[in-house]
Amino acid sequence: MSALHSQSRRSFLRTSAVGGAFMLGMSAQGALAAAAGAAASPEFTPNAFIRIGRDGRVTLISKQPEIGQGIKTSLPMVIAEQLEVDWKDVRIVQGDLDTAQYGPQGAGGSTSTPTNYENFHRLGAAARMMLVQAAANTWKVPVSECTAQSGAVVHGPSKRRLGYGALVEAAAKLPVPDAKAVVLKDPSTYKLLGTRIGGVDNAAIVSGKPLFGIDVRLPGMLYAVYAKCPVFGGKPVSANLDAIKAMPGVKDAFIVEGTNNLNGLRPGVAIVATSTWAAIRARRALEVVWDEGEGAGHSWADFTAQAQAASKQAGAATVRKDGDVPAALGKAAKVVEGAYSYPFISHASMEPQNCTAWIKPDGALELWAPTQNPGSGQALVTTTFGIPKEKITLHIIRSGGGFGRRLSSDFIVEATAIAQKVAAPVKLTWTREDDLQHDHFRPGGFHFLRGGVDAAGKAVAWHNHFVTFANRVEREGKSVVQPGSGGNLFADEFPGRWIDNCLFEQTVLECRIPMGPWRAPGSCVFSWVLHSFIDELAHAGGRDPLEFRLELLGNKDFMPASSERGLPYDVKRMRNVLVEVAQRAGWGKKQFPRGQGQGIAFHFSHRGYVAQVAEVTVSRDGKLKVDRVVVAADVGSQIVNLSGAENQVQGSVVDGLSTMMFPELNIEKGRIVQSNFHDYQLLRMPDTPTKIETHFIKTDNPVTGLGEPALPPLAPAVCNAIFAATGKRVRQLPLSKTDLSWS
Repeated sequence: MSALHSQSRRSFLRTSAVGGAFMLGMSAQGALAAAAGAAASPEFTPNAFIRIGRDGRVTLISKQPEIGQGIKTSLPMVIAEQLEVDWKDVRIVQGDLDTAQYGPQGAGGSTSTPTNYENFHRLGAAARMMLVQAAANTWKVPVSECTAQSGAVVHGPSKRRLGYGALVEAAAKLPVPDAKAVVLKDPSTYKLLGTRIGGVDNAAIVSGKPLFGIDVRLPGMLYAVYAKCPVFGGKPVSANLDAIKAMPGVKDAFIVEGTNNLNGLRPGVAIVATSTWAAIRARRALEVVWDEGEGAGHSWADFTAQAQAASKQAGAATVRKDGDVPAALGKAAKVVEGAYSYPFISHASMEPQNCTAWIKPDGALELWAPTQNPGSGQALVTTTFGIPKEKITLHIIRSGGGFGRRLSSDFIVEATAIAQKVAAPVKLTWTREDDLQHDHFRPGGFHFLRGGVDAAGKAVAWHNHFVTFANRVEREGKSVVQPGSGGNLFADEFPGRWIDNCLFEQTVLECRIPMGPWRAPGSCVFSWVLHSFIDELAHAGGRDPLEFRLELLGNKDFMPASSERGLPYDVKRMRNVLVEVAQRAGWGKKQFPRGQGQGIAFHFSHRGYVAQVAEVTVSRDGKLKVDRVVVAADVGSQIVNLSGAENQVQGSVVDGLSTMMFPELNIEKGRIVQSNFHDYQLLRMPDTPTKIETHFIKTDNPVTGLGEPALPPLAPAVCNAIFAATGKRVRQLPLSKTDLSWS
């Protein structure tokens, strides 16, 4: 990437919106009317997202960060469908951070599609209507006689045809249609949506072209690394800076005081050099005296002991209480108890954190960041350094994976802090060890469960005491304890609302370990715990696991939220995917020998309803092979890009299996023990499922994203299948902690 390329792109974004700013999401009319006019323009720019040249070439802006979820391809597809252009004639450009034109630009929580889908339809349709009107005016015929077809307008009676390029000048003179008057295509006429389209960056990725944040190159650029205390919350007291500055290639080395924000600019030592290698080599010679702070007392063994002690008492907080759980358990025909636990883990994205920052002589800041949350990054820079937002230009660069890690912006403020002392652009690059040991981790957790079934095998009681982790943070001048992302058990979590006697309790262990959202926050671990224990109850009651789950869901089609912060639950949609996956997998129709089995699970996550069946083989010595995973998903009325959708489901299955089987972070003396992939193992290709089958159920519901909903059911489906195969229940992650051998 060159400075010239970035500048020309920025100039394009500033000039492509004609007549005013574009604010997506404010109102449909405001979105469509924001960029009308410009009769003399050489291009037709009906809004900030569409640019059509006189040669008919169509350029579409992708405003959301691309982290591998395919949004840079799928959202422009929506515009192209309504615009009625051939995909081969479309060019996609990544938009910089510019909320005045584009509205919110974050990518997380599978929100990119549902928050933009309807508006993007209208953007494309409005532009199409203007082009059709321009053609009708040119021919002096009724607009009703004209239709758009593959980048052109055709007059039905005379068969005359005008390409969009020939209509640019005439269309640019027309007013943007009123939002209420925009006519959308009938879904039955879609040519693009629902088909298989390769990612727009695929060719660049497979050919190794510069594309990611780590690839950024600017004239005169310097390179930096940043060393932080191995104990979270620690800070440097002194360092051998003079010796480091004397090393070959080193331009500067200095201490950054930082802040107390565990998820912001942590104190550390910066080294700036003429190359990344020179900076890393100097860092290896760095000697720092650290004030480790109170976090040095943390260890996973101690956390485990605290959780065990807490489990013997009532929870510190009652999250949900229905009926009389102790009385129901006392009357139950069978009572099951189970203690489930899982460790802290890293995001382990393939591209380590990095950011390029350049502070100009006038104090303006330019950033090149592979971020999921550019607006939050900009805001953190402003609050940390006092740089006004209007003086910050942030280029959104494609990320080599994110999974929630790049919703945080610590690497952005670190790069900015270093750039303040460097009179040149500087690229900060984390090492793999930095990335693993200074992540914002998925919090570990402990669940202590008791459940009961009656003589007919029906669930009659449920008690979950959840022990989780939290940081102490400053909020509105007060010190408060804030659980890690995904570390809250909400009142409406399944099976709350479904079992008459239900008690959710929560106890928080305060720590100095930075935590952040990890793919499908909360659901990624809650699903494994809850749907594994549901399986335990089913077997305790002598019930078929599918039958037990359908009975538990009940006959109501809809379950309303039980509080203002709760979530409504479309029971009918979940029943349908559960029945669908069972039929597709041949549930109950196969006889498995000892060592083989099927498991089933479902979960509602990030607006998506997903059920899965896993088939496994476990050898006598305990080696697991996942033979088949069948997925049924209801994510609304339209699959935007079938190729991308299947990729997200398959990726979720592989990611879920990997996380279930191998990774864990041990904590000793406040330090993460693991340092790289040699001791933080991830799934290898031979361990992936032999077959993954994906089935989408289209329903008359809003379209949602697919980056997260398919991950949560994987772990319980596999663990339930392991139980069916071996009789061994997996209650601790990673799976390597459980001996699966059988005889």
